[in-house]
Amino acid sequence: MQQTSVLLDGPSMNRAVTRIAHEIIERNKGIDEVILVGIKTRGAYLAKRLADRIETIEGKAIRTGEIDITLYRDDLSTKQVNDQAQVQQVDIEYQVSNQKIVLVDDVLYTGRTVRAALDAVMDLGRPSQIQLAVLVDRGHRELPIRADYVGKNVPTAGHERIVVNLEEVDGQDIVKIVKED
Repeated sequence: MQQTSVLLDGPSMNRAVTRIAHEIIERNKGIDEVILVGIKTRGAYLAKRLADRIETIEGKAIRTGEIDITLYRDDLSTKQVNDQAQVQQVDIEYQVSNQKIVLVDDVLYTGRTVRAALDAVMDLGRPSQIQLAVLVDRGHRELPIRADYVGKNVPTAGHERIVVNLEEVDGQDIVKIVKED
């Protein structure tokens, strides 16, 4: 049996994105040297939302890009990687060297997705700094990785899952915790 609880609804998700946008601007003293890089799939959509919010706040566009980290994963078998190799891509039109990169993802869990994203970005150059923005941090890290910007911290148990639905992908904005019995 599953129990589901809503952690963030549409309005609270929008508030979290707005707060993260303000924090990114404040910490980086503007956006001139910042590139938002969304980790596909939902991180890319969240990065777009952050970019739109930052443009509204700052009155100018922030540079963005997205990455698919499939080939950089250390927890997929060789067969899985070969089957998925054709979908791997980096879509960043800017030089990353000496820039501040803000990786954007929906959920931070073990840290393995972020580690793979770090490898993908480092293959493109040497940023002056890499920061991490996540909508939900659920704990249970396997690697020493932490988020710089967090929409909501949600301590979870191992048998729980965080499900992020975004309007662009799933037809609605909602974050749920699903408890498997």
